[in-house]
Amino acid sequence: MTGRAPRRPVVAIDGPAGAGKTTVTRRVAAALGYVLVGTGALYRAVALAAERAGIPWTDAAAVGRLAATIAERGAIEFGARPEGGERVLLEGEDVSAELRRERIGEGASVVSAVPAVREALLDLQRSAGRGGGVVLEGRDIGTVVFPDAEAKIFLTASDAVRARRRWQELAERGQAPPLEAVLRDVVERDRRDSTRPVAPLRQAPDALLVDSSELSVDEVVARIVEHVRGVERRSRGEP
Repeated sequence: MTGRAPRRPVVAIDGPAGAGKTTVTRRVAAALGYVLVGTGALYRAVALAAERAGIPWTDAAAVGRLAATIAERGAIEFGARPEGGERVLLEGEDVSAELRRERIGEGASVVSAVPAVREALLDLQRSAGRGGGVVLEGRDIGTVVFPDAEAKIFLTASDAVRARRRWQELAERGQAPPLEAVLRDVVERDRRDSTRPVAPLRQAPDALLVDSSELSVDEVVARIVEHVRGVERRSRGEP
């Protein structure tokens, strides 16, 4: 009689803004054949919904109620694009491009510090990864959302490298803020994310630290995939 195949692991990739999580997570999921769940998009979607509703991101009570309503209705859905990449729907509308706006990223950092928002979206994140075989990216996946994830990675890079990457990304979109201003924004977002009272950004004790400052995307992806393959082998009782 053939036994059931071992459950594939949950892969939690955390790290600060500008570390390359989005690109790396997408490629890791593709290399492993796992489902991609970009949890940061959940917070960006809440920030976008609040902006559209005229709710200030700093109005914690109102933003919390909005997030609860969104979660109850299942108003945020994930999908895949035929050409690859993540597709995010808000109330049935594809808002993937809207979520990439710099202002919405700033809003996501603000609303993600609201306890009611995090609580509302926690079950959505856990439901997405409950069966294993998923790669989730965020800032508290390995510490709060999936503290028992079999494979945890903390992806980071120096402040200067992350600021330069963010500046290049903005420049490609036709925006050219001073690099010094981008660096200040990166440092401020780190401070806000790491000092918030609920689910602060931090490396899980059992997470693999990957500093991408001097690594190519290919090297980062290869290192993470190798780590996950090792977790898979151990789950099968192999050396």
